[in-house]
Amino acid sequence: MNPAPFVSIPVFQGELRICHAFIGHDESLRLMQTLISRMPWEQEQLLIFGKKHPVPRLVAWVGDEGKNYRYSGVQHHPLPWTPELTDLKVRIEQYTGYAFNTVLLNWYRNGRDSMGWHADNEPELGVNPVIASLSLGERRLFRFRQTDNHRNSFGFPLENGSLLLMAGAIQHHWQHCIPKSAKPMGDRINLTFRTIH
Repeated sequence: MNPAPFVSIPVFQGELRICHAFIGHDESLRLMQTLISRMPWEQEQLLIFGKKHPVPRLVAWVGDEGKNYRYSGVQHHPLPWTPELTDLKVRIEQYTGYAFNTVLLNWYRNGRDSMGWHADNEPELGVNPVIASLSLGERRLFRFRQTDNHRNSFGFPLENGSLLLMAGAIQHHWQHCIPKSAKPMGDRINLTFRTIH
């Protein structure tokens, strides 16, 4: 069964498109459990004012050989592609028309796991990076705020199996985050496919 077409999300200075059911519910949950059990997950440490703090999620970096990525002050060397991730990459490339050579996996184990405000604007990603973000598992709120006017913000839920495409100049003008939640929440894995130059 083919996924539905992308739906555009209106945003000033950037491009956002979403497919609410890129892969089906059951396939999404099976894939999430496979990744949880087979990926060599890491919990990174951030150095803030001379003190190390654990990042509130687990991560894995997968990609073509030599496609290193530096973010949050940490240099990441890619793990090799697995059959499951290779299959997903091909399907997403065919659907979006863009090619990707890496994927960052974030595992949010509960509502306390989160991602702070940031833009994906590292030099390795190029001028106007295209990022395809696939969500598996628990529904989580995804928020945006304008970089030079934080009062201008909006958000929407990312559902199990949804695919979000961020493109154009959005990383120059907007930041995004996954906030913490006090509600009981299950596992969520987010896969962001990107191109390292």
